[in-house]
Amino acid sequence: MRRLSSQIFVAQLAILTATVLVGFVLFARAERNHLNSQYESRAASIAETVAGVPEIRRCMASQDRGCGTTIQDFATETMRQTGASYVVVIDMNRVRHSHPNPALIGQQVEEPIVTRDGRVHVRIDPGSTGLSANARVPLYGPDGAMVGEVSVGIPESTVSSALWQELPSFGVWFAIALGIGALASWFLARRLKHRTFGLELDEIARLLQEREATLHGIREGVVAFGKDGRITVVNDEAQRLLHLPVGAAGRRLEDVLPDGRLRDVLEGRGSKPDDIVFTDDFCLVINRMPVTFAGRPRGAVVTLRDRTEMAGLLRELDGERSLTESLRAQQHEFSNRMHAVAGLLELGHADEALGYLTEIRGTAAEFDNTLRSRIAAPQIVGLLLGKAAEAGERGIDLIISPETWLGDLPGKVQALTTIVGNLVDNAFDALSATPAPRRVVVEIVDEPAVLTVTVSDNGPGIPAGTEHLIFQDGFTTKAPAGGRRGGLGLALVQRLVIRLHGSVHVTSGAGARFTVCLPKQAAVTTETAAVP
Repeated sequence: MRRLSSQIFVAQLAILTATVLVGFVLFARAERNHLNSQYESRAASIAETVAGVPEIRRCMASQDRGCGTTIQDFATETMRQTGASYVVVIDMNRVRHSHPNPALIGQQVEEPIVTRDGRVHVRIDPGSTGLSANARVPLYGPDGAMVGEVSVGIPESTVSSALWQELPSFGVWFAIALGIGALASWFLARRLKHRTFGLELDEIARLLQEREATLHGIREGVVAFGKDGRITVVNDEAQRLLHLPVGAAGRRLEDVLPDGRLRDVLEGRGSKPDDIVFTDDFCLVINRMPVTFAGRPRGAVVTLRDRTEMAGLLRELDGERSLTESLRAQQHEFSNRMHAVAGLLELGHADEALGYLTEIRGTAAEFDNTLRSRIAAPQIVGLLLGKAAEAGERGIDLIISPETWLGDLPGKVQALTTIVGNLVDNAFDALSATPAPRRVVVEIVDEPAVLTVTVSDNGPGIPAGTEHLIFQDGFTTKAPAGGRRGGLGLALVQRLVIRLHGSVHVTSGAGARFTVCLPKQAAVTTETAAVP
């Protein structure tokens, strides 16, 4: 009885048995009432026949001597032929003129004459001969005047006997119905067991508990879709990462998420393994896997990982790596210059060595002074100095436009550093396969209403047909470096610009030119905390 199929079968069999028994009892009662009505009608027919006999009518009207014997004899013969328990003829004074018990003939009945209204009256009568189906009809004399009534009763034992004769045949049909219902219940129990993969109730309950604990306990977001595209399962982490409303399960994705790349990836349009999508608050790694069962599609399962913190660490690591590369480039350049000075001194050319040092000091100092005089933010100055050293190492000329001027930007320095750094890095990478001369021009113009950042290069430009894709998360034309996914720099720039209520434009021709416009009055909340 621990098996689910057995419990379902026994429960349904008990319900069917109880239903059939109740139905059988109700049917028996209904059939009994029907038989009572039939025998009441039969008693009424017998009474009407007796009341229509001319001799009975004449005797009851004249009250002649000797009529009593005639009436009693006729009533007795009628009882014998019809099986009635009694045929009683009563005059208007309630005096009996016939009865199965001769001692009661000539005595009055207790009940009044109920047929004075001229109608036939039927009932179940507990009279002196026992329970019977009784009918009373008015008795009229030859002149049409009412002279009494005729009461006929058919014993209830006759009704019961007829009922017991009918019930077995009906019982057989009820038993057949019960058998068919039991067989159907057995097949249903088998089918339900197959649909539940043979699992029992406690196993199903345990699986449900484990499912809920797993779904809501893991740190990855999980969203399941049915074959009709509706959300069937969503755990707490997915609800947090996607900002889904309460009660998202059962609704379509377009009803709970705005149009955009995030919804396209969740719906499987253009998605790929470990797809990276930026939202306003998170950097998500999304995987979508279709679900098939018995060769038929059943929907899909999407997993989401929050990579925001990891991406932020990677950006910091990239910054440290860039700084390290800059220091290495400066050390390499310094070492080469020291070798040159040492060689000149060994050859005895002290004046030439002094002139060389003076020239080096002037060039570096000039670039440093240029940055410091035009840019008030030390973070941007440090970034550009490091990028200049890296550019020198890679054989690229980093040029600061004469139009560059930047004042203090409290609240926007970190975002601006990220934007300039990513644009310059992309320009350096674009020039990696370009022959000399290679040039990157940076222009930062701080105007009263808007801050404009322009980074241009003389590289190959934007590949044709990719202008609308370069800001998409994960899109890149470069091969992965160090096993890390690319295509995040420009996507990050666009997200930051949007958060700063600005705009970014790109033009291509003899090289690429990126222009970022940031309004000065736009408020920035949680500047880049949510964007890596």
